[in-house]
Amino acid sequence: MTVFERIQTLAKKQGKSVKQLSREIGFGESTIYKWKTQSPKMEYLDKVAEKLNTTTDYLLGKTDNPSMKESFLDSDESDLLAAFRLESEDMSEEQKKKFNNSLKGMMKVARGLLDDDSKWKE
Repeated sequence: MTVFERIQTLAKKQGKSVKQLSREIGFGESTIYKWKTQSPKMEYLDKVAEKLNTTTDYLLGKTDNPSMKESFLDSDESDLLAAFRLESEDMSEEQKKKFNNSLKGMMKVARGLLDDDSKWKE
């Protein structure tokens, strides 16, 4: 796989496009697409690796392991993070703040209801 293909695959696993990833990092929308035919500068590749929670070695094809040395997220947490990113990708900064505050409030309510089995349906 090429650098671009590896980036595209990891971005997709996180529920985002290469274009969205570029915007989140602060790159021009076509920056990463140029890496289909050009080699990226290491400073840019470092930013992409950090955003995708991987290593530059993986992106460059020096290893086949995309994971950082240690993963801090389990599968459920990773799924929730991907869903969060997908839902909030087109929001303005103000909307994201409101969205985040709403989610935090819902989590507190859900935590308070954990001991009441009548509130949960299987």
